[in-house]
Amino acid sequence: MPAAYPADFRRDVVAVARRAEAPLSQIAKDFGIAEATLHNWLKKADVEDGVRPGLTDADAAELRALKKRNKVLEQEVEILRRAAAYFAQDTLPK
Repeated sequence: MPAAYPADFRRDVVAVARRAEAPLSQIAKDFGIAEATLHNWLKKADVEDGVRPGLTDADAAELRALKKRNKVLEQEVEILRRAAAYFAQDTLPK
């Protein structure tokens, strides 16, 4: 997988593309990126700016953190269930 472009570079390219002084294909060629990449950056910038509905970077990071925390909590609950079942065996009548 190729290395990600720096955020400053992406912002600059999106700013140039939004000025619409040239076709997107030419802008992509001038900056040495694929036209599809430029389209993706424009869509993502629209989501970040609130122009288009979608998940912002901050929301995505929060969602990832919450999913990770949820997974840990589910594992802790499972451990406690197993421990309770193990210790309950001693109290059952034989």
